[in-house]
Amino acid sequence: MERRSLLRAAVVGAGAAAFSGSLWRQAAAYPALPGTSPYGSLRSADVNGIMLPAGFTSRVIARSTQTVPGTNHTWHKAPDGGECFADGTGWIYVSNAEVGSGGGGVSAVKFNSNAQITDAYTILSGSNRNCAGGSTPWNTWLSCEEVSTGYVYETDPWGVNAAVRRPAMGRFNHEAAASDPVRKVIYLTEDASDGCFYRFVPTTWGDLSSGTLQVLKESSGVLSWANVPDPDGSPTATRDQVSGAKLFKGGEGCWYRNDICYFTTKGDNRVWAYNASANTIAVVYDDNVSGAPLTGVDNITASAAVGDLYVAEDGGNMEICIITPDDIVAPFLRITGQSSSEITGPAFNPAGNRLYFSSQRGTSGSSSGGITYEVTGPFRTSL
Repeated sequence: MERRSLLRAAVVGAGAAAFSGSLWRQAAAYPALPGTSPYGSLRSADVNGIMLPAGFTSRVIARSTQTVPGTNHTWHKAPDGGECFADGTGWIYVSNAEVGSGGGGVSAVKFNSNAQITDAYTILSGSNRNCAGGSTPWNTWLSCEEVSTGYVYETDPWGVNAAVRRPAMGRFNHEAAASDPVRKVIYLTEDASDGCFYRFVPTTWGDLSSGTLQVLKESSGVLSWANVPDPDGSPTATRDQVSGAKLFKGGEGCWYRNDICYFTTKGDNRVWAYNASANTIAVVYDDNVSGAPLTGVDNITASAAVGDLYVAEDGGNMEICIITPDDIVAPFLRITGQSSSEITGPAFNPAGNRLYFSSQRGTSGSSSGGITYEVTGPFRTSL
C-alpha cells in the first residue's frame, strides 16, 4: 500500500466514526486527492499573467498606490482578505490592508450591474496588519488585525457608519472570521504556530459589543467549548488560558456553510471541517496525503451554487485551487511572474459569476505593488 493511501486511511479512520448519514459519505472521502478540475486544464498566461481554464478571462481592478479607475480613491498597499456584498443590482468588494504601524485598514470598490466601477473609498483606517476577516448576516465586514494583541473591527461596506472596534471578540493574532447564523456564533482563527480555534457568542445576535469568547478543547477525542477567562489576552495570551485547548499550526482563512466551518492551517498545509451540528472535526485536505497540489494554504472562499471550495496559496505555485464536493483538488488559476507574492482575498460577487482576489505584492515583491483582479467565466451552477 502506498504511503499516500496509508496516510489517507489513517486520517479518514480517525474522523469517520464521528459522522453519520450524508455527513458520513462526505467524511469518508476526505482528504481530497488530486484529479481533473471540472474546468479542465490551465491555458497559457493571459495579458495579466494569469493562467486560466478555457472560457475564463481576467482584468485588473486596482493597483496599490494608484487611483482606482473611474474614481479619485488611491488603492491601499498589501491588499489581503476580502468579501463581496450585494448593493442593489450591483455589489461592493471590500479589501483589507495588511500594513503595520497604523497604516492598515479597509477599502471598498463599488460595481454596478454591468460590473463597471462606480466608486471606491476607505471604510477603516489607522489599524494594524488587517489580514483576513469575514462577513456577517447583517452585512458588515469583520476586519481582523494580525498582531499579538490584535482586535476585530466591525466595518460598514457602504462607508456610511464608522468602523467600531469589538474588544469582546478577544485580543490575539486574529486571522479570519465566519458567521454561523444557526448557533448564532462567530468562529475565529488565530495565526500562530500553536494557535487556537475560537467562537464568539454575542449576548444579542446582531450586536457584537458584548458576549463570550470561547476556545475549542479536545479530551480523549471529544470536542467541547470552554470560556476564555480573559479575552483581553494580557498578561496571558488567550491561547494559553484554557487547559486542553486544541492547538492548530497557524490558522488562516475560514468559511461557514451548512453547519460546517471550513478553515485552513498553513503550518501543516491542511484544510479542516468543523461540523458544528455533530461537534466533530475532520481534515478535508492534507498535502502529505494529497501529493501537494496545494501548498501554502491561506484564504478560503466557496461557490454558493455548488459548494466548491477555493483555497488561495501564500507561495506555492501562486495558485487558487478548487476542492470539489466529490473531494477532487486541482488548480483553478495560476499567477505567473509573481513568485515573491501571495494570493489573498478570494470572494465571489452575489451572482457567483465573478471572482475577485489580489496578489498582495504583485510583480515587485513589495507591499506597494499589490494588484487586485477580477476573473469572469462559466463558473459552475450545478454538479
